[in-house]
Amino acid sequence: MTQIIKHSAHLSTNAHSTDIHYCLNFERFYEHLIDVTLTFTADSDTPQLWLPAWIPGSYLMREFARHITAVHYQITDNNDKDGDNKDSKSYRAQKIDKHTWQLPEVKTGQAVTVNYEVYCYDLSVRTAYVDQQRLYGNFTSLALAVEGQEHLPIRVSLLVPAAFLADKNADNVVLACGLEATHLRSVSEYSAGHVYGLYAHSYEQLIDHPFEIAIQDRFDFIIQDNKHQTLSHRFFISGKHSTNMGRLQQDVTKICQTYLNWLGDAPFSDYTFMTYASGNDYGGLEHINSTSLITPRRDLPSIDEPQLPSASYQRFLGLCSHEYFHAWWVKTVRPDVMLDVDLRKEAFTPLLWVFEGFTSYIDDFMLQASGVIDKASYLTLLADQISRYYQTHGRAHQSVAESSFDAWIKLYRNDENTGNAGISYYNKGALVALCLDLTLMEKSAGRYRLFDVVKAFYEQAKANDNCRIGISSADMGTVIGQFMPVADWEEFERRYVNGVEELPLEKLLTANGIKIHADIKDTADKHVPWGMRCSETPAGLKVNRVQRDSIAAKAGISANDVIVAMDGIKADSKQLASLKTAQHDIDCHLFRRDELLRVTVAPNADNEKSSLTLSYPHQINLRLARMDSVATSESNHRGSAQAWEAWLDVIHK
Repeated sequence: MTQIIKHSAHLSTNAHSTDIHYCLNFERFYEHLIDVTLTFTADSDTPQLWLPAWIPGSYLMREFARHITAVHYQITDNNDKDGDNKDSKSYRAQKIDKHTWQLPEVKTGQAVTVNYEVYCYDLSVRTAYVDQQRLYGNFTSLALAVEGQEHLPIRVSLLVPAAFLADKNADNVVLACGLEATHLRSVSEYSAGHVYGLYAHSYEQLIDHPFEIAIQDRFDFIIQDNKHQTLSHRFFISGKHSTNMGRLQQDVTKICQTYLNWLGDAPFSDYTFMTYASGNDYGGLEHINSTSLITPRRDLPSIDEPQLPSASYQRFLGLCSHEYFHAWWVKTVRPDVMLDVDLRKEAFTPLLWVFEGFTSYIDDFMLQASGVIDKASYLTLLADQISRYYQTHGRAHQSVAESSFDAWIKLYRNDENTGNAGISYYNKGALVALCLDLTLMEKSAGRYRLFDVVKAFYEQAKANDNCRIGISSADMGTVIGQFMPVADWEEFERRYVNGVEELPLEKLLTANGIKIHADIKDTADKHVPWGMRCSETPAGLKVNRVQRDSIAAKAGISANDVIVAMDGIKADSKQLASLKTAQHDIDCHLFRRDELLRVTVAPNADNEKSSLTLSYPHQINLRLARMDSVATSESNHRGSAQAWEAWLDVIHK
């Protein structure tokens, strides 16, 4: 099993001269700048430095190098015992592509000091952010790698100036990081500040450990694996919040222990949750023994949080569950193309639906499996997933495998046509995972399910020397074939993974004691009149999106149009609502850019009845069959109850 080894001793006297050292100086935090000093010994002439273009777990070329200004370097005199290098000349590194610099003056064996600054003002979990409140960073954005020396041990010094600690209780300013840190105070000019030291075995390990330095609230807890070994966990929260820390600790402990109960053990010896509470930002990124989260503060549990978590708190717990599971299912078991990945170019795979989709299904499932939420609440979460699926018309045009492959150019680049042309491998992937889970149960007479597939892959990973495994589509078939007939999996894959057939949700859920309820009047058209999404502005109704083959599209209304009048009356939401089912054609005046246009809308077009807009409900609800037992016989009710109990209650045999 992979272990996160602690090497704090290496930070000082035991560090080898061949180690690579990064020093991050936060003195210019007011300007959102980090000054980085990199020192290393060259193992070739004209060495090259490079920075990742993307971060694992977020599949978009983010071009982190754009935040680095000029890179300068000095050739250190190894005979300079004082280390001041008074005669050392400074050179400007030559950039040879968008994320690579070379140092032409350097020869093999020479010691080199490199200096550069990084602009850090991205509040997301993917990059870096510094100001007077927090110092946060991913090393994919901050640490230039030395080409050919990525395998060498790395020491990091984080220099926090006294100015950052001003107006703060210094004892409350702490470092959160998955790597164990040594708190150093013996650097003269920082004697009034904080200096932290980190150690990593390699560049790959370094970039898998983000850090945050800020005033942070914290709690610790432990869980046990199947051998009764304890795994320590730490949970940090920064930002302004009033979290019920006791309640959060109770619930997160239950969730994490449930994962260990299922999977037996973990690919880490300790785990760190890093959370920043903000106004409206939301997201998370997985790492091997930590996760970085950002959440609206209203999603955190309140002092008077009810026994059944509120919907917003359930969302945060789902985020914690999602990123935690990724330690097994992305960081340990991963797509084959990401086993030894080059972070300077895309890694295309059709399997992101497996890793993000399975996780998006299991994350909420584990909330009810742990007892943190009840089964009715879980069905509400699942119903929301199904509703989003039905509201996305692009499901008829893009398969979930294609969505995975095109993540690099589509998922993180939403536009007004996204819902018409594509599907999210998170959303549909979760529902494909649900269907696969229920199909496995059906084909194996209840003996096996999706959880057995995941655990089988994890057991394979543990058998490898590096405790990791990369899998392909063929591997999926091989393992799933251990739990259901291969022919059935191939048919499932053809129709629902590589194809765009409608998922058999109602059939599979009904067979397992779950009924789908929908108000046939509550269609998408009620919420998206004429198939367009609008927002009110002083200038009129701003059209944000138009569904393909909708009434609005056929009338010639387009995204970004501003409708100023409908039927001779000033356009607003009330006027649109009053006309959405009108029996007559409607004259609409709108601005497209700065040009006034007139279009005719036909709300009652006969061919609209076959449109996808009216084919599926906007919102559906799921209920346990026993809730409808009045309308069923006692024997049928008993069979339905046994079915949903088997699905919702059984994780492992």
